[in-house]
Amino acid sequence: MSEAATLARPAAQGALGPNRNHLLAALPEAEFRPLAGQLERVLLPLGEMLYEPGRLLHHAYFPTTAVVSLHYVTESGASVETAGVGNEGVVGISLFMGGDTTPSSAVVQSAGEAYRLDRRVLQAEFERGGLLRRLLLRYTQALMTQMAQTAACNRHHAVEQQLCRWLLLACERNPATELVMTQELVASMLGVRRESVTEAAGHLQNEGYIRYRRGHISVIDRAGLERRACECYGVVRDELARLLGDVRYRQHAGQAEAAVG
Repeated sequence: MSEAATLARPAAQGALGPNRNHLLAALPEAEFRPLAGQLERVLLPLGEMLYEPGRLLHHAYFPTTAVVSLHYVTESGASVETAGVGNEGVVGISLFMGGDTTPSSAVVQSAGEAYRLDRRVLQAEFERGGLLRRLLLRYTQALMTQMAQTAACNRHHAVEQQLCRWLLLACERNPATELVMTQELVASMLGVRRESVTEAAGHLQNEGYIRYRRGHISVIDRAGLERRACECYGVVRDELARLLGDVRYRQHAGQAEAAVG
């Protein structure tokens, strides 16, 4: 399904709502209030195509519980993940970086919810300046680091290390220890053969780090995965923390209110 055809679906408002997204949660009330009425809550099913290469982008997406994978697809149809986006960020940086299209695609990697914002509203708020623009630019720098580190990892590190990195980043974005994910999809994300993922997953399962059953990967020993992973996971995690480690303003306020209630 193309980005333009993605449909909003009604859903009950959660205790934190948009505050589950770290960028939206960082905005003080005075800056968030003008956006609140423009944010549209949507459910994103596994495998939904939010953006297609070269197509006009109509919305930016701020994931709350969903995880979106950014892919580059070659003319032959082969694809590889360049980055993932969860509740730490936003999908659609092209909209405020000077372009309304992208050569890559955006596919829902883990089903869940997000808030989408019309491109015109986002662009107007970005041009207005303020904290939102600073947050979006800092997040873009973190995303660029993730893309560069992913390229280096895919070129220089073993498939098992790449798989550890990918699983750890997936766990960062999704607190659940079980991921609904087939080996075929993981292989497509890493840009490697399915047999290579099967072998790497088998090693990790035999060592007790993960448990795999058809369509589900459970992380059993996260600390063990960190020991087996290459440095790329730590670089991406630390850069995100450095740039956005102080962006929990309204999220903490919302959690406090929920606790009192």
